[in-house]
Amino acid sequence: MTTDTAVVRFALGSFRAKVEDGVVRTATFDPTQQPAHRDPFGVHDVLVAYFAGDVGALDSLTVGARGTAFQHAVWDQLRKIPVGTTISYGEMARRVGKPAASRAVGMANATNPIALIVPCHRVIRTGGALGGYGFGLDYKRWLLEHEALGRSLFHGHPRDDRRTEAVEDVVEAVTRDRQAVIA
Repeated sequence: MTTDTAVVRFALGSFRAKVEDGVVRTATFDPTQQPAHRDPFGVHDVLVAYFAGDVGALDSLTVGARGTAFQHAVWDQLRKIPVGTTISYGEMARRVGKPAASRAVGMANATNPIALIVPCHRVIRTGGALGGYGFGLDYKRWLLEHEALGRSLFHGHPRDDRRTEAVEDVVEAVTRDRQAVIA
């Protein structure tokens, strides 16, 4: 078994993913800027693409966390939430077939060992409040804004005039404020 770590730097610090034979096992944020590290499986490159604005890039990664059957049901559903969108804890509970289990869904989110790639930050409270996030609301807010911006830039409809008019401003903002720093 080959194990390595992919590390990228971004606007709020660093992000690291532990990778075993190409499968991401754990991933977490670090508020400090750590040296970038390329893994032999290409996870680093996918993370760089995500932080540079290609927010759909994470969908290509294979994950494998250890957890209960219920946790896996929640984590599998998290990966099905479209980038740039959010759902409520109640909706997530319905999606896993346990409509009264909003709190249990919240606990499964809180124990998610693969932050960002298994996008628990996309689950919010009913009514639109962000709710909690293990890394703090600044991270959750940044990630949701980053994904909304990246989605409009990279995945918008080519005939969307609003997108066309705003592209130069968006590219400048992504470059200045949100681009991953590759060391």
